[in-house]
Amino acid sequence: MEHSSSPKGRRSSLTQQLVAEFARRIRDGEIQSGEKLPTEQVIIRESGVSRTVVREAMSRLQAEGLVETRHGIGTFVVDASQPGHSSQDQSSIGTPGDAVSIIELRLSLEPESAALAAQRRTPEQLAAIRQALDELHRCTRQGKDTLQADFEFHRQISLCTANSFFTDVMSQLGSSILPRTRSGFGNIASAHSVDDPDIQRREQESIYEAIAHQDRDAARAAMRLHLINSLLRVRAKH
Repeated sequence: MEHSSSPKGRRSSLTQQLVAEFARRIRDGEIQSGEKLPTEQVIIRESGVSRTVVREAMSRLQAEGLVETRHGIGTFVVDASQPGHSSQDQSSIGTPGDAVSIIELRLSLEPESAALAAQRRTPEQLAAIRQALDELHRCTRQGKDTLQADFEFHRQISLCTANSFFTDVMSQLGSSILPRTRSGFGNIASAHSVDDPDIQRREQESIYEAIAHQDRDAARAAMRLHLINSLLRVRAKH
């Protein structure tokens, strides 16, 4: 695999390469639907990458709906022919009611995820959150689709919890956990004062700052406020 110049860039490049390799093997049928992927140790040995790279790659493959992790068993290619499979179909969250329900689910999970992230994050993980947030702000400024960048910001926070179940839930849901730009919702901006892009940016920065200062209570409160305002945005639009 190719290497980038900086450690952070090198790890990101290796993760992307590993994701691309497994996505290709799945698409080409080299790894069949329902088939178990090689173990973490086998991938490390065969690919020559770190455990962190492997875990980030598997998380991204889950977010793309290509694989699913069964605790204590392993990671398997999603069988799209089976009812109730975990593939993140972009049309799966299709109504305002769905949007409200998904935010309610997030309210039950993400404030505590942010609190744990504040307590347990490493300097490297904080840098990854910063990078994801900067990319989200860039997409917003340039008028680009922010769905994937927003999801990556929240996924990076879940990775800091040191609790794989938080990350697994995020990955299983994929970008459907951020339904506001989907299925004809259109641009919810200007529907409510809390939907001002500057307000959203401040909400996100407040989450980051609380995690940076390792303030559990502030991180929990900032995430909860952000999600409550997200709920208001959806309800105001519909």
